[in-house]
Amino acid sequence: MSEQLTFEQAMARLEQIVATLESGRCTLDDSLRLFEEGAKLTTFCQTALKTAEQKIVKLTAAEQGEASELSVPEDTQQSMGEVLSDF
Repeated sequence: MSEQLTFEQAMARLEQIVATLESGRCTLDDSLRLFEEGAKLTTFCQTALKTAEQKIVKLTAAEQGEASELSVPEDTQQSMGEVLSDF
């Protein structure tokens, strides 16, 4: 799964995974595969939210003249392809 998903697409996929797992109609192997995919999507979404939060803090600080102190670390900006490359 090397395509680039947006945060919204990742959340929608997470919702699908949860619904499928909650249905109880999966084999154990399918459940484990879905759980692994969900964990990776969760990591991606958490990273995206953290990055967005840092950008908001940076923009807010810039308005207040404090932008020189804050920056968004490059390592938090990870693409969905990178997160799911092991999958």
